[in-house]
Amino acid sequence: MNIKSKIESLLFVSGAPFAIQKIVKLLGVKQEEAEKAVLELQKEYKNENRGVQIAVTADKYQIITNPDNSKLIEEFLNQEVIGELTRPQLEALTIIAYRGPISKTELEQIRGVNCSLILRNLMIRGLIEVKTDLGLEKYIITHEFLKFLGITNVNDLPDYEKLNKDKNLEELLNRVEE
Repeated sequence: MNIKSKIESLLFVSGAPFAIQKIVKLLGVKQEEAEKAVLELQKEYKNENRGVQIAVTADKYQIITNPDNSKLIEEFLNQEVIGELTRPQLEALTIIAYRGPISKTELEQIRGVNCSLILRNLMIRGLIEVKTDLGLEKYIITHEFLKFLGITNVNDLPDYEKLNKDKNLEELLNRVEE
């Protein structure tokens, strides 16, 4: 697999801007090689008038939607924010509420599937946010989530103490860290 394909995949699954140093480290390539590949991807997307583009800020890159499609994307996201939560979104939100702060890897270990889009949608709705802890991104619920449920504290969730300290989940998550 070529370097552009790998970079494209990394940018696609990342919900946040991706630092060039992280790309270099993950792929084991020189910074110049990684930057050249990103610039080539950026030109390809632009020249082929694709639905996505690569935005550059300082030394970070992120896949974004083509600005020409902004009206369509705005309509779609408004429907996503206003519409009901899907079952996978509810599952992820419940796990974050009871186990948070929780990393994406831990969440995916519990659910058994990739949660990138679910996390993005929950963040767009303002129900979760990212907290950086020792360089690791962890997801937590927001005050908006508590307000939505009509409670003032996460401890007010049903069976919070029991589910927050579940031994089976602790064992599962400890295996992830090993």
